[in-house]
Amino acid sequence: MKSKGFWWLAQIGVLALASIGAMAQTRFEHFEGTLNDYTPATGVAGPWEMSGGWSMDLRDNFSLANFSAAITMGRSDVGVMLNGASGGGNLDVPAQRNAHTHHLSLVNGTVTLIPNGFEVTGPITITINGKYPPPFGTPTTATIDITGGNLVSPSNIKITLVGAANTHFGTQPINGVVRSAK
Repeated sequence: MKSKGFWWLAQIGVLALASIGAMAQTRFEHFEGTLNDYTPATGVAGPWEMSGGWSMDLRDNFSLANFSAAITMGRSDVGVMLNGASGGGNLDVPAQRNAHTHHLSLVNGTVTLIPNGFEVTGPITITINGKYPPPFGTPTTATIDITGGNLVSPSNIKITLVGAANTHFGTQPINGVVRSAK
């Protein structure tokens, strides 16, 4: 009797551990989210407010990734006051915000595991208002980190640009949030 009870509990324990192991092995392949950040005031006529959506697909057994983002940029209130027409900006003049768009695209980026997530690196193509090349020039590479915490994983994105785009976006990472992972 005691023997049957022991084996029954042992089987339940094995099933529970197998379930936990299966959940830990679950890998997401598609990510989407939003970006919302500012460039530094020391950048070109900044600071700029950045916001937009992004998506990423992992492929080839999670070794490569494709990333795209659509970002709207406009001068912040401080940017307007520092860089508006004739040295003193007017917050009521939309043209002084100098709103514009950027599309960012990284194809076949290399995926590397990092603590609490993964990193994608590679050359990135950037447009301005749908035109290429952008006025700040090329080339630019990107490092994109997708990470999470102990409760929500994955939860954060950080895009660091290196190269010609630094003159416009700055050298600090562009931050955002992961809204869905499938």
